[in-house]
Amino acid sequence: MLAQGESVEAHAMRQRGWSVSAIARRLGADRKTVRAYLNGDRVPGQRRPAGPGRFGPYSEYCRARFADDPHLWATALFEEVTGLGYDGGYSSFTRGLRARGLRPRCERCAAAGTPAEFAVIEHPAGKEALCGKPHRASYAARVIMRRGLPDAMLPLAAVTPLSA
Repeated sequence: MLAQGESVEAHAMRQRGWSVSAIARRLGADRKTVRAYLNGDRVPGQRRPAGPGRFGPYSEYCRARFADDPHLWATALFEEVTGLGYDGGYSSFTRGLRARGLRPRCERCAAAGTPAEFAVIEHPAGKEALCGKPHRASYAARVIMRRGLPDAMLPLAAVTPLSA
């Protein structure tokens, strides 16, 4: 890309009879770039679009899948779309989801963020905790529930104290 000043300088040098190669060497740009500016194919100070994104053809499919299941995980959707021919990476895929605002907002999940999201589990002295390591009697393990995670998805041992 050439800046406005470089484009003006390139046009002035061309008026004085300089070759495209000489102008390109002077400006430190590629010959094809200089030629495109001299012919008026490109505008100074503006980048060309990189081209159509990989995510574009799959956005309607993702919109339909989120309409069916608003709690669909992006990893599962990524696997589906990859099976349909998407050849980009996972981070590019999630960037496309965010940029287009495709993930719906679930009001029930948004309202689940209450003070009850912290559960304290007491462990008797010398007994093993959920992680398999012995803890002192004063130690309390805090299980931080993920926002919006239904109670049915938690393992039973995560919310009940261990027996003595």
